[in-house]
Amino acid sequence: MKRSEAREQAFALTFERTINRESVSRIIDAAGLSKDMIVDDFAERLAEGAEQHEAEIDAQIEKNIRGWKMNRLSKVSLSLLRLAIYEILFEDEIPVSVSINEAVDLAKKYGTAEDAPFVNGVLGSVAKEFGEKHA
Repeated sequence: MKRSEAREQAFALTFERTINRESVSRIIDAAGLSKDMIVDDFAERLAEGAEQHEAEIDAQIEKNIRGWKMNRLSKVSLSLLRLAIYEILFEDEIPVSVSINEAVDLAKKYGTAEDAPFVNGVLGSVAKEFGEKHA
């Protein structure tokens, strides 16, 4: 599975978690995935990492959504922001620009017309604060 596909799978897990507040491992277990339909390791790592660091990630989101409240964000935007900010803060081998581009692409695919530019703007602010760790 390509990383972009795995990231999409991680988004689905994070989105589900955002809606029902179950742990990623419970979501995977509840899906009853057989050995042939296993969740990609990278996808699971991203979704579980975003879950484990949710408080710190949400603090970054709140700090960078200027004029918005967390409970007013679309579930698509919130889920994508959590994943991408997790990558920016904790996944050193992933360039920040890749994390942002992938999140924006998923926002275009799954969100409304407002989600992609919103996600791009928030992630751009986070990237400025933490710097482009990989050129």
